[in-house]
Amino acid sequence: MRLHHFHGGLSLPQHKASSAELPIRPCPLPAELNVPLLQHSGLSARACVAAGDHVLAGQLIGSADEGRSANVHSPASGTVLAIVERALAHPPGVSAAHVRIAVDPVQRAATPLPAIDWQQADAGQIVDRARQCGIVGMGGAGFPSAEKLVVARDTLILNGAECEPYIACDDRLLREYASDVVMGGRVMRRATGAGRVLLAVETAMTEAEAACAQAIAECGAGEIELVAVPTVYPAGGERQLIRVLTGDEVPRDGLPRDIGVVVQNVATARALWRAVAHGEASTRRIVSVTGPGVQHAGNWEVAIGTPIAHLIAQAGGYTPNAARLIVGGPMMGIALPDDDYPIGKTSNCILALAADQLREPGAELPCIRCGDCADVCPAQLLPQLLLSEVRGEQWPRAQRQGLFDCIECGCCDLVCPSAIPLTQYFRHGKRELHVRALEATQADAARLRHEQRQQRLSERNLEREQRHNAHQHALATTDAVATAIARAKARRDAQGNDPT
Repeated sequence: MRLHHFHGGLSLPQHKASSAELPIRPCPLPAELNVPLLQHSGLSARACVAAGDHVLAGQLIGSADEGRSANVHSPASGTVLAIVERALAHPPGVSAAHVRIAVDPVQRAATPLPAIDWQQADAGQIVDRARQCGIVGMGGAGFPSAEKLVVARDTLILNGAECEPYIACDDRLLREYASDVVMGGRVMRRATGAGRVLLAVETAMTEAEAACAQAIAECGAGEIELVAVPTVYPAGGERQLIRVLTGDEVPRDGLPRDIGVVVQNVATARALWRAVAHGEASTRRIVSVTGPGVQHAGNWEVAIGTPIAHLIAQAGGYTPNAARLIVGGPMMGIALPDDDYPIGKTSNCILALAADQLREPGAELPCIRCGDCADVCPAQLLPQLLLSEVRGEQWPRAQRQGLFDCIECGCCDLVCPSAIPLTQYFRHGKRELHVRALEATQADAARLRHEQRQQRLSERNLEREQRHNAHQHALATTDAVATAIARAKARRDAQGNDPT
């Protein structure tokens, strides 16, 4: 098929061989899990267990709240120690409730949901199963999959284009579980009614591509078209991949669904297949542990809620030159202050960098207006102008310059000769606007509550006044009747005393 190009991007060293060439290993359960109730885009799940409860592996421990949310299940059997508020690794600066579970030495699992005959099932059954099992996007922001599957689409894209350096979990997933991904894609196609299904991998992922081709043939999935896209960062970005595969652009203020496309990560496809065919909840994921800061790079299948420190220990611990810990990749990842954070459904990589890979602090220089950042921006923004608006806190102008269209890929950071951390500024700007929007929403809600209270008080006063007036009227009527009776009695008395 004909491929298209997106604006900008970079060809980057991959640094994947050390982890991609080894089979996926199971990570042993830690002594204690910290399972976040917010691992997805939207509202946190509500805890449906309490301290002291015993839970089984696969049991629901967090129920999806109203609105955009997702169920959370226990990855292991054990005893709930507490429900505590803790900071999340991603998004940074956000905290959420975590369910602390002391893991049983001998594991017991909850009864799985019954398998669904996906070929006979309607879309609603598949969407409900995705919702029940807590399936969310496992390659990005964790958007609840049920919401993406519920509306019909023309094109379904299974995203296996793992373009960021060091991350190899999807590459390894496709090599070992390609048939699960293909079957998950078929289930998604039935749910969305998509006429076209594209499974995208990178040209550098030759073994994964071969495994997918074999799985498509063995599963009889001729409706799925396998496509190898150039290994250019960030070709795996949702909007960029849509552009490469279809030639269409997602509108600046729109979503892929606006042009009839839905994109799902290949790990999400596998999770949905496990949910439909085996009744499994989403409680584990494959994580790359890599970088020069760890002894033995590789990919592990990890229980959600496992502390990063436990996973690092499985990789042999840190090397002497380890200097920075990142969840995610070197371009879009989030630096962590320590390794006490738990693995979540969207944690695809734990990266430990060495000291000589870090930018020197205080190296930022003034912008020289060279325009290199604009040349590589895949969102076709003008980062140098956007930087000026964010620094000046000119928020309306920053929004007009496309602040929320920035995908935080970090390409502008890498090419900036002044070493300006542009992405860091843009993240700050987004957080500031989110906080302002939240405060405005809260202020509107407070004003509405005040107005409603004033309305209730006014209605109460009116009702009181009406009762008072009615009472006064009743008294006046009673007085008038009494007066009339008195007059009538007086007349009778006068007539009775008349001598004639």
